[in-house]
Amino acid sequence: MLSFLGDSWCDPPARVSLNPGELQVWRGALDVSEPARCALWRLLSPMERARADRFVLPLHRNRFTVARGLLRTILARYTGAPAQELEFEYGEFEKPLLAGAFRTRDTRFNLSHSHELALFAIARGREVGIDLERIRPDVKHRSIAERYFCSAEAEALRRLPRSSQCAAFFAVWTRKEAYVKARGEGLSYPFDRFRVSVPPERPLALLSNELDPRDVSRWGLTDLCVAPGYRATIALEQAAATVELDPVV
Repeated sequence: MLSFLGDSWCDPPARVSLNPGELQVWRGALDVSEPARCALWRLLSPMERARADRFVLPLHRNRFTVARGLLRTILARYTGAPAQELEFEYGEFEKPLLAGAFRTRDTRFNLSHSHELALFAIARGREVGIDLERIRPDVKHRSIAERYFCSAEAEALRRLPRSSQCAAFFAVWTRKEAYVKARGEGLSYPFDRFRVSVPPERPLALLSNELDPRDVSRWGLTDLCVAPGYRATIALEQAAATVELDPVV
């Protein structure tokens, strides 16, 4: 498991701290040994285990187990509580929050996983959303963009060279999904009612929102360089420290 502290991925320190307004990001592998997976399984709550058991394919069940176990392990380092004792509650659209004795703390977090990797964003005093996607050339990105993106985004993608369109599509997707996850509304929020910048358009930003124009100044977007073949974006409330990385274009 690696953390992004400052300007590069590194082994996490023995002790972590997070000041008000700060953000830290962790990266974890989901395909682990059976003993490691069993150890993480023991950290899960009965409800999390039930969710894991609903997956039909063992691969998906195992990756869900590891992702939730790693989340608990990471949050335990910030809260000082045993990982298995952490409690969660869920918003209307399933965004997780610390609950119980940790309800009043200002730690905010979000996670995303795709294929064999997971990202965990931990912030203090600011809402945060993160999305990770593996770039898949077989996805019908042009038809998806035409159906779900706003017209300006779809047009910007059409103007790009064909060799650049797939990667740009996933950049837009992660930017949009990180934003709606930060809002706590996920895919229920209409993707065609707000606009984000399309690579190589600069600056990286939420450019407009028909439903809530004030959000343009409320949220900042940052692309993360995670691993070859992946795109990732963080959406963080403004006035908080952001992760500085060159966008992956």
